[in-house]
Amino acid sequence: MFRPSTVRRRLATPLLFAKSSTFASTSVCAVADFPQSDTVSQILAHFNSFPLPYSPKLLLSSLRESIWFKNEVLKLGPPEIDTIVEKLDSENALGFFFLLQNQFGVKHSRNLQFVIAHILAEKKRSRALRCHLQRVLQDEGCGSAPSFCELLFKSFKGWDSNHVVWDMLAFVYSRAGMVHDALLVLSNMKDLGIQPSIMTYNSLLHNLRHTDIMWDVYSDIEANGIRPTEYTDSIFLDGLCRQSLIHEAIAFLREIEEKQTEPCVVWFNTLMSGFCRMGFVDIAKSFFCMMFKYGLIPDAYSYNTLIHGLCIAGSLEEALDFTNDMVKQGLYPDEVTYNILAKGFRLLGMMDGTWEATERLLHREQNPDLLTYTILICGHCQTGNVEEGFRLREEMLSKGLQLNVISYRVLLSSLCKSGRINEALSLLSEVENVGLRPDRFMYSMIIHGLCKLGEVPKAIQLFKEMCTKRIIPNSFPHRSILLGLCEKRPISEARSYFNMLTNSDFIQDVVLYNVMIDRYIKLGKVGEAEELYKQLLGKGIAPTIVTFNSLINGSCKAGKLADARKWLDDIKMHNIVPSVVTYTTLMNAFCEAGNLEATFELLEEMEANGLEPNQVTYSVVMKGLCKQGKLEESVVVLRGMLAKGLSPDQASYNALIQCFCKARDLNRAFQLHDEMVKLNIPPNHGTYTILIYGLCVYGDLGDAERLFSFLQDRHIRFSKVVYTTLIKANCAKGDVQKAMVLFRQMAETGFEISVKDYSAVVNRLCKRSLLKDAIDFFRMMLVGGVAPDKQICSVMLDSINRGMLLIAEHPQLTNYDKCFISQSMPLEAVLTPCEISSAILRYQADRFLSHYSFLPLMLYQVQDLQVHKAQSSISEPQNCNTSNAYDHHVEEFLEMQDCFIIAVQRTYTTRWKPSA
Repeated sequence: MFRPSTVRRRLATPLLFAKSSTFASTSVCAVADFPQSDTVSQILAHFNSFPLPYSPKLLLSSLRESIWFKNEVLKLGPPEIDTIVEKLDSENALGFFFLLQNQFGVKHSRNLQFVIAHILAEKKRSRALRCHLQRVLQDEGCGSAPSFCELLFKSFKGWDSNHVVWDMLAFVYSRAGMVHDALLVLSNMKDLGIQPSIMTYNSLLHNLRHTDIMWDVYSDIEANGIRPTEYTDSIFLDGLCRQSLIHEAIAFLREIEEKQTEPCVVWFNTLMSGFCRMGFVDIAKSFFCMMFKYGLIPDAYSYNTLIHGLCIAGSLEEALDFTNDMVKQGLYPDEVTYNILAKGFRLLGMMDGTWEATERLLHREQNPDLLTYTILICGHCQTGNVEEGFRLREEMLSKGLQLNVISYRVLLSSLCKSGRINEALSLLSEVENVGLRPDRFMYSMIIHGLCKLGEVPKAIQLFKEMCTKRIIPNSFPHRSILLGLCEKRPISEARSYFNMLTNSDFIQDVVLYNVMIDRYIKLGKVGEAEELYKQLLGKGIAPTIVTFNSLINGSCKAGKLADARKWLDDIKMHNIVPSVVTYTTLMNAFCEAGNLEATFELLEEMEANGLEPNQVTYSVVMKGLCKQGKLEESVVVLRGMLAKGLSPDQASYNALIQCFCKARDLNRAFQLHDEMVKLNIPPNHGTYTILIYGLCVYGDLGDAERLFSFLQDRHIRFSKVVYTTLIKANCAKGDVQKAMVLFRQMAETGFEISVKDYSAVVNRLCKRSLLKDAIDFFRMMLVGGVAPDKQICSVMLDSINRGMLLIAEHPQLTNYDKCFISQSMPLEAVLTPCEISSAILRYQADRFLSHYSFLPLMLYQVQDLQVHKAQSSISEPQNCNTSNAYDHHVEEFLEMQDCFIIAVQRTYTTRWKPSA
């Protein structure tokens, strides 16, 4: 193993080729000529044979594109990779290590990972060292400090850069929130005589500022002879304020004064923020005045802190005075200031129930100034009153006052949130016309608004315009465009855009990965989502809880509960705290699978981690219990939910009511309904749909109708399911008149009536041999312009074939009706020729053929529709002594022949294609 202080600077072989055009062939030939017996020797020879003028990046690029290299390197084990890195110079060692890790997904040994850490420390590449160790800790997780400390002590003790790696390791542990690991590393450093940097102490102090341990850390800083920085003292003061140690905070300030330390603005800002947070605004004001005593000039943060505290305390006039003083000091209010003031005035308006108090306060002077108008515009826009904001804008312009950037930002944001993008674009043009420069925020808001409306091409065009004007974008526009592509365009377009962004080293945003992973999960492409997760880790990007929640959701939807549970373990390994959504998603999946034991284990684990279940969590548990018939246990969960102060929503009660209805315990179902009313949880139409359905199916139809009438009198709006349920129940009972009335009520209410609604009624009537009523509904369907489908026609034909009713018994079926039926329901569009033929053959056996003679007539007219098989299967009626009714109907149908021809021709050209 080499040490960075004595790393061999290997010289490449003499220059073999003078021109870059020969580089590719040189590299390929070099690889091809190597003996194939020793992969390690071949790779080392490739590095040694590379022409001298070329950078390691070009060398590694040739390896990245080499198929041979990819195939061979994946066969290497950790010891062989360690050997290669040991024999390379530092730059090539780094390039080779990260090439294998990021491009080929190779997991390196712990020893090699710390070799690379020492090389980076030797080269003083602090940022790269921090990122590298962050990646190592993400893979290893909490509790890895003991083994790392042992490795550093045994294998790297004599390395020159060893103290830098120790210090950075402690810092990275602290930044990752692994405080116990960080403290363990510090303890080992103390034993080895390695002094931590003030950066590490500051990070640890920041994480521990809400605990008593911060005293020990600060004492350790002083004991090691390290001079605390302004930031160090500021963190300690903030910790004292957060722990409500007011006297200690003031004493500490005096103590650092006695040490002849120059006070700074940061200390006073920290104290002011802490005391304002505790509600002691007067003390905060005294610290503000003390700043002038020490010759310090308050900055914008000082004023904003105090203005915020005054607004929260309701001292709006004094907050305005400080704002005016801020302007006099040459510190112009920024967006934070205006938002603080707007929020304060909005709270005042809410307390008084009107904006009148705010208007009076802001119009203390006869002529409102720019500050007053800006606050009013911010306040009205925050409350959603965009029109009043624009009215104030017109008033400003009429008085010769020019809007500032803050006002334009607020107005643009409000327009975009309400979907008024065209107006926002016009306002953006106005910003430029008045001589102001549109900023990144303005463009980002409009791009986001365009993407929400599906206008992604326009959003991309605006983004290009933004870049052309040298307005440097952040990641927000990219997120909006990618989200718009995912929601409104094919996934391939979204992936192309994503690849374009992530292939560049400039944009490494975890949110972009989260958007794509979530979209793949919603499309059911779990494999692609998992590949993106691996790519994310390969680039050293830390996943978030959103990343894992999407992956868990995907595994649950795919029924892979073991994988979903594994993702939960990975969350903990990355030192991320699982959220309520994480546990609820998993619990819902286990409930669906009927595994209540695992569900309750997750609930216990969730509560043990300090996470309180929410309404959705309890609903999931109740649903799981109900599915297994444990209704009383689900009621106990509901009671526990109420005991914890959580108010169940309609969905929770509806789930329970539905389960009791299915269990035929309608009394308990209505008791739960009454409980909802007592708790001021208004039953919704879903509640009444469940109750009426339960009464119809499991109870008494009369009770259902009485409840329906009772709710109708109180103008309760029902869902369509209520009507269809009552209609089906009345049809099954045989009360066609009530079913007809309800059906018409449903249509008059405005619900869309489909063929399925008619089919459900006709089917039930036919089953009860009420063919006359079925025909009435069938006629109602045709008159309503609803085209029949195959199912309803088959039901009708089968019922007629059983001899339920003759057309002759229904003189009300006029020629117009028959013609309408033939045009609305061409049988060849809903039945195949063979089905028509078999139906007619059945009709030949009895006298019903005389009443349906239009079938052979129609088939006769459609010879050119290649239904000759059907026609040939039809013979003449066997009974030549047809009745007068037969002759009458034949004459009627002959008169309708032209109508049939027209109907068949229309069907042929628009709806029916004959088979080859």
